[in-house]
Amino acid sequence: MTTTPDLRFAGLVATAQALADGAVTSVELVDRALAEIEDTRSTLNAFRFVRDREARAEARAADQRLRDGERLPLLGVPIAIKDDVDLAGAPTAFGCAGEFPVKTADCELVRLLKASGAVVVGKTNTPEFGQWPITEGSAFGVTRNPWRLDHSPGGSSGGSAAAVAAGVVPAAVGSDGAGSVRIPAAWTHLVGVKPQRGRFSPLPEKELFNGITTSGVLARSVGDAALLFDVLADTGTAHQDAARTTPRRLRIALSLRPAFTGLPVALDPQVRAAVVRLARVLHGLGHEIVLADPAYGLIGLNFLPRSLGGLNDWHGRVPDPALLDRRTRDNGRMGGLLRGRALAAAHATLGLFHRRVGRIFDRADVVLTPTTAKPPLPVGGIDGLTGWQTDRTMIRSCPYAWPWNVLGWPGVNVPAGLTDDWLPVGAQLLGPADSEPLLFSLAAELEQVERWYERTPPRA
Repeated sequence: MTTTPDLRFAGLVATAQALADGAVTSVELVDRALAEIEDTRSTLNAFRFVRDREARAEARAADQRLRDGERLPLLGVPIAIKDDVDLAGAPTAFGCAGEFPVKTADCELVRLLKASGAVVVGKTNTPEFGQWPITEGSAFGVTRNPWRLDHSPGGSSGGSAAAVAAGVVPAAVGSDGAGSVRIPAAWTHLVGVKPQRGRFSPLPEKELFNGITTSGVLARSVGDAALLFDVLADTGTAHQDAARTTPRRLRIALSLRPAFTGLPVALDPQVRAAVVRLARVLHGLGHEIVLADPAYGLIGLNFLPRSLGGLNDWHGRVPDPALLDRRTRDNGRMGGLLRGRALAAAHATLGLFHRRVGRIFDRADVVLTPTTAKPPLPVGGIDGLTGWQTDRTMIRSCPYAWPWNVLGWPGVNVPAGLTDDWLPVGAQLLGPADSEPLLFSLAAELEQVERWYERTPPRA
C-alpha cells in the first residue's frame, strides 16, 4: 500500500519534482487544495473565486500528460492567482462588489502559467483596487493571517499570501503597486518578489496604474520564487541558476529612514531589531554593511498622481460605483483631478528620481531596509476611519516599499523573524534596474543560514 507524501509545506520545487517522479498525482494535490480552500473559508477566507470543476479536469489531463512522459516546469502543480488579472471563465472584480462580466480570455500571465502546466485553482482576495495594506472589504469579508487569525496578512495580495503561508498552494501570483507583494510576504513569513518594471507582461493592459504596478510572486523559499519567476518573466535569464549561485562579496547599505511622507514614522523596535539582525548575518557571510540612505527627495509627488490616476481608471470598470467604499470613491475623484498636468509632470520627472535615488548604488550594491515599519495590523485596523485617517495608518505602518514602485526597480522581501507575539516581519533587499539575479543570489545565500522555510504557522 502506497502513501501519498505530505507536500503541504514542501514548496513549489519539491511539489513539481514529486509530480514528475510519480510520487503524487495532480488530482491528489488539486483535490487537497480545493478541500483546504473550502475548509478555511470561515477562517482564512483567502479566495474570491474557485475553479472546482475546471481545476479537477485540468489535473486529470496533467496526470495523463505526466504518464505519457511529458515534462513542463509546473505540470500538474496547483497555483493561485490574485483577483486583479483575467482568467477565462471568471470575473475580474479586483476586490469590488457587483456583478462583473465573466472574462472570455486569459491574460498573458495566466497563459504562461497554463503553458507551464500549472493548474490554477482560484483567484485570491484583494481589497478594492488593491489600495490598502490589508485584505478586507464589503464584497468578500475579511482575509486573515494564518499566523494570527486576529491579524491581517497584509495587502493588497493578502489572499495569495495567506494561501501560500497556510500551505493551501505551494506558490501564488500577486501584484505590487506600493508594496502589495512585499508587505503581505513580510507579514506572513514568505519570500515576495517585485520584479523590474516590464519583466512580467501586463497584457491585455498596456500598463498597470501608470507604470507603478507589476505582477509578482509569493513563495516559501527563494528557489520556489525563482521557479515561478522564470515561468512568468520576459527574459532569457535563469533566475533559478542565480538562486543556486553564491554572490560575490557585496557592499550592502542598511537604511532605516523611509522616504518623506509629511508624517512622522516610528519604526517598531522589534522590526528594527529584526532587520539589524539580518544585517549582522549578512556581515557574517562576508558582506560589508554600511549605513546609508537613498536620497528620495519628494518622490511622493511622483507616486500620488500615478497611483490615484490608476484608481480613477478602474472606477470606470465597476458595474455599480455606488457599491464602492466611500474612501475608494474619494480617491478615484482625486485621481481624476490629477490625471492632467500632475500626471504628465510625474512621468516627466521619473528620470530625475532615477538619477537621484540611483546615486546610492555608487556606494553600495544592494539596499537593505525594513519592509514595513510595524508588525501586521489587526483585523479591522482601518474600519470606520476617514480617508485621511486611513492614509495616516497606512503611511505609519508601511512607508518603506512604495518608492521602489515609482522607480520600477526590483525588490525582494525576505522573512526577518517573528515578534514576541508570533507575528512575522520582513526585510527588503532592493537593487537597481535589472538586478533580479543579484537579489535572488543574495536572498538564497541568506536563506541557507536562516532556513525560514522550515517555520510554519502554529495553526497550520
